[in-house]
Amino acid sequence: MNEVKSLVITGFGINCEEETNAAYLLAGAQSEIVHLNDILLKGFNIHAFDIVNFPGGFSFGDDISSGKVLANKIKYKQLASGTTLLQELLRFLVSGKYIFGACNGFQVLVKLGLLPNINSLADQEVTLMRNNSGKYEDRWVYCRVNPGANTPFLKGIDRIALPVRHGEGKLVIKNEDIKQQIIAQHLNCLSYCDEHGNPTDEYPKNPNGAELNCAGLTNPSGQVFGLMPHPEAYLSLYNHPNWGQMKRQNRHISEEGEGLAIFKNIVQHIHRTKNTINIAGSAAS
Repeated sequence: MNEVKSLVITGFGINCEEETNAAYLLAGAQSEIVHLNDILLKGFNIHAFDIVNFPGGFSFGDDISSGKVLANKIKYKQLASGTTLLQELLRFLVSGKYIFGACNGFQVLVKLGLLPNINSLADQEVTLMRNNSGKYEDRWVYCRVNPGANTPFLKGIDRIALPVRHGEGKLVIKNEDIKQQIIAQHLNCLSYCDEHGNPTDEYPKNPNGAELNCAGLTNPSGQVFGLMPHPEAYLSLYNHPNWGQMKRQNRHISEEGEGLAIFKNIVQHIHRTKNTINIAGSAAS
């Protein structure tokens, strides 16, 4: 059987690794938590996995800006092989694999230049700044999936409720040209919306004031997906603060949390892809 293998990176203030790992286990994958130093200093091989995950947390205490120090370690620290982890991640994507980041992980991917990466050069094209409210936002929001989004992570999802927990979630785009390319290619794959699914810049439904009401981005190939909300924090219906009323109103409601759908989507997609490759290989032989 072609098991899907998930790598969850931890260390240096990342604190959502267990929930992220649990999400992949519940979705039917194998999953392993590995400290970043095992990759940077001890030669741990990311290429043995199908998806690399950057969980939420407060890497390096967000002391410069959220995710920036961790991104710089990934970008500039030379591995024993002579390459950097960023170079290895780019090679990982060329081989057809996937990268996911939530909250601080999204901030890392943005500052690495892996999202949205319109120019394919891993140059930083957007950033995430302090929320317009000037404070840390810990609340539940609704997000609407862009129907034109080209990523398996969001397949079959229209609207999703998720918690946000961040102080720097306001997406700011480098220039108008990049903004128009994000719109044209539907890379703004997830937008803050109201309870009816209408994208909104109204606070607190949009908790940070992000341009394009952006809650998540994908790269043009759909292999890299990052979002500010925490899908790993809504794996069970009972994670939702209003689960009691939700269950009274619909006694047949699924006990799965809405966030689990994102992980099930990518695990099933990778599994199907691996099976297709194996079947094609067997036919050719």
